[in-house]
Amino acid sequence: MPRPQRRRRVCSEPEYTEFMPKGSTGYDVVILSTDEYEAIRLVDFEKKTHEQCAQQMDISRTTVTEIYERARFKLADSIVNGKRLVIEGGSYRLCGGTAKNCCGRNCINSLLYSENSDGNFLGKKGGANIMRIAVTYDNGQIFQHFGHTEQFKVYDVEDGKITAEQVVDTMGNGHGALAGFLASNQVDTLICGGIGGGAQNALAEAGIKLYGGVSGSADEAVEALIEGNLGYDPDVHCSHHGHGHGEGHNCDGHGEGHVCGKK
Repeated sequence: MPRPQRRRRVCSEPEYTEFMPKGSTGYDVVILSTDEYEAIRLVDFEKKTHEQCAQQMDISRTTVTEIYERARFKLADSIVNGKRLVIEGGSYRLCGGTAKNCCGRNCINSLLYSENSDGNFLGKKGGANIMRIAVTYDNGQIFQHFGHTEQFKVYDVEDGKITAEQVVDTMGNGHGALAGFLASNQVDTLICGGIGGGAQNALAEAGIKLYGGVSGSADEAVEALIEGNLGYDPDVHCSHHGHGHGEGHNCDGHGEGHVCGKK
C-alpha cells in the first residue's frame, strides 16, 4: 500500500484564483494547486530559500523543489500559450498560527476544506450552509466592548453543527482594525456586546453580519444563533470609546450592572 501523501501547510488561500490572458478564449486551462501557489508565493514573492519554504510548509526540501518546478512550468505554460490560469485544489492544510515555523500573519486555523476519515479532500468552504462566527471573548463570556477585546473565539459551523472552535489573540488591534483582522481571517458573522458606530461601519464594509448587544456565555450564544433564537439588539451602541470598561461600569448614565451596548 502506498504511503499517504503529507498535506502541505499553507498560510492562507489566495485572494485571486483566476487569471485570463488578454485575447485568450479561456478554453485551455492550467490548474495551479493551492500548495503550488504557496511555493511560488514563498520562494518568488517572499524570497525564501527552498529550505525555509520547506520548514514553513512542513515538508521536505526535495518535495518543495518538485512542487516549485512544477508550478513554474504551469505559469510558463499559461503565459507562453495564453491559457487561463486557475488556482484550486491540492493536498494542503491551512496554517493555525501556532506552529513553530508559522508565517506570523495572524492566521486562524480554518475548515475551508473538509475531509473524510481517510483524509481525502471533500470540498472547499463557500456553500450557504457554512459559517465562520467570531465572538468577543473573555473567560468563556462575551466581552462587552468590541474595540477593547483582547480575544475572539472563532467557530466554524457546517450544516448547523460546530465543526471547529479556537480562541485567538487580537494582537493589540482595536476598533476599526479589528474589522480588518476578522475579514482577513474570513469571518462572516460577529457576536459581541457594545460596539461603536465606526466599527459597525467597518464591519458592514467588510461584509460581516453583526449581532450586538449580546451578553452571557459565548458558546451558548453561538448555539442560539445556529438555532435561530439568539436575542440581540439591532440598535446596539456604546459611547465610551477611549475609556476602559471595568466590570459593572456605567454607560450613558445607566445604573450599575447595565450591559454596555444596549440603549
